[in-house]
Amino acid sequence: MDSYKLNVKTSFEKDLRKLPKAIVQRVLHVLEALPADPFPHQHSKLSGTERLYRIRLGDYRIVYEVDEAALEITVHSIRQRQDAYRNV
Repeated sequence: MDSYKLNVKTSFEKDLRKLPKAIVQRVLHVLEALPADPFPHQHSKLSGTERLYRIRLGDYRIVYEVDEAALEITVHSIRQRQDAYRNV
């Protein structure tokens, strides 16, 4: 299996700056593993979308998009569960 290219949107970077340090470490650990396996055990496909997925990380959700044809992963946001799916 080929390795995917990881792209991070500026909205994700803004969200990441607002998080506690303990959560940031966990998020970075997940992101490091994502290019090798874009569909980890804890992922779920978002209903009503073609290429959007989420990873649950405690009370937070990482929303990302996988383009299998271009071998690219775009990370959109990380937010608390109640806010994670707005504007998706």
